[in-house]
Amino acid sequence: MTQSKTNVERPWLEHVVPGNPKEIEIPIISLPQLLDESVATYSNHTAITFYGKTFSYQELSDNIKKAAKGLSKSGVGKGDRVAIMLPNCPQYPVSFYSILACGGIVVQVNPMYQASELIHILNDSGAKAIIVMDQLLPLIEAIRAQTPIQEVYPVSVESAYLPDELLIEDEGELQTVEINPVEDVAVLQYTGGTTGTPKGAMLTHFNIVANTLQSEATSTVKVKKGEERVLTISPLFHVYGMTSAMSVTFYLGSNLILVPKFDVEQVIDIIEKTKPTSFPGVPTMYIALVNYYNVRKFDLSCFNICSSGSAPLPIEIINQFNEISGTSVAEGYGLSEASPVTHRNPVDGLQKKGSIGIPIPNTDARIVDIATGEQTLAVGEVGELVIRGPQVMKGYWNRPEETNIAVRNGWLYTGDLAKMDEDGFFFIVGRKKEMIIASGYNVYPIEVENILYKHPAVLEVAVIGIPHEYRGETIKAIVVLKEGQDVTSDQLIDFCRTQLSAYKVPREIQFVKELPKTAVGKILKRNLITQFNAQSDHV
Repeated sequence: MTQSKTNVERPWLEHVVPGNPKEIEIPIISLPQLLDESVATYSNHTAITFYGKTFSYQELSDNIKKAAKGLSKSGVGKGDRVAIMLPNCPQYPVSFYSILACGGIVVQVNPMYQASELIHILNDSGAKAIIVMDQLLPLIEAIRAQTPIQEVYPVSVESAYLPDELLIEDEGELQTVEINPVEDVAVLQYTGGTTGTPKGAMLTHFNIVANTLQSEATSTVKVKKGEERVLTISPLFHVYGMTSAMSVTFYLGSNLILVPKFDVEQVIDIIEKTKPTSFPGVPTMYIALVNYYNVRKFDLSCFNICSSGSAPLPIEIINQFNEISGTSVAEGYGLSEASPVTHRNPVDGLQKKGSIGIPIPNTDARIVDIATGEQTLAVGEVGELVIRGPQVMKGYWNRPEETNIAVRNGWLYTGDLAKMDEDGFFFIVGRKKEMIIASGYNVYPIEVENILYKHPAVLEVAVIGIPHEYRGETIKAIVVLKEGQDVTSDQLIDFCRTQLSAYKVPREIQFVKELPKTAVGKILKRNLITQFNAQSDHV
């Protein structure tokens, strides 16, 4: 299944590395079928490593079938929604694929959600059951009466196994459920909620299968099927971890090295013991590794492919990580509504630091004017990034009006401001709602942030606009300093003056101990905007 090529120029095709395909054939199969193909080929290979415990592909498949029988026996059938509220652990992929094998729909739930967030998602999705970490059982029981949940399956992460009531050992075959990969929803992936009430992006089996194969096709020249070891710290309940780590790894018949949370010392220990070859990380992880390297040197030469998603990776961090690892971090881009990957810097060949790269196979992208969302802008002009491809969601769960706003004539409107250069490389410059207009000038926070990251005292930074009675908005930088470092606001502002136009220089610097983040490590700028706009005395 390929997309129409009408009225879309593709300068990026000139930069697809020889050996990597420009377009691919995507089979119309379900996610369980895609996994079954790997099990048949790599049955004795290690599928999962978790704190010294390993599971082969055959063991993974056997546990999935047992769990699917258990879910089916409890009444889970075609179209039923089942929530998973677990950190990265072997029970996650077993739960995920067993729900799908029953014809059910996975509802991804962040284990850090509080009661109100959890009630909303369980009610909005209509989930009838939840597989949850046992430590969170009191929370589930406290809100259960306010939700449609009928069955609760607590899981001990330390055991690495599902509870006995979900593992049916009888010899009968699992009843086959007819799945239409193109139409049937596999996952309800709730958006982060940073811009409003979370909505469930309906990702079909075909969407995720397509994105799995598209993602793999961007690194064919460096990947050895059945041999990769993928360091998986990005949460599987997040769309990036789900596809770029779990689904791609299983498609390759490789080893998914699961880590429940990011602790830099623990992660380094795991790297030294397991020697991962691939790392799909996020900016905060790369920042932590780079800064810890200055405290204790460690070896990262095992990495062959490193990628970064979820948020822009500061160029200074890219340079430092590349130097200490001997590899090259390939930045990419995606969003929940696109399963998630749409762009990536080539793993080999031309890379442009600070760029999200080029569209992955079978994907089109354009920059359109913000006012109408229709006219395609010229090279170098800033507008809204829109995307078309087989990975684009079916729509938002039970929200047809919002679906029609987000997806128009097959194009997904991302809400991100971007530009494309003459080579077809795309650059994100900010969110539509985060662009700062200071004294009539457009200021894109990422440009200011990249400069501040060059300062040796800065660990993390977020740049926002706050109301100002004269300028309309003024630029404020919220900064976390490295441990043991000391710098004044005036010194940072003077540093920016040497490298930025006057209207882009922050007028205010505020130092904080930490920045608010999502579970995947993305800085929550909307929270900062709300907080500091409320505090602002410039209105």
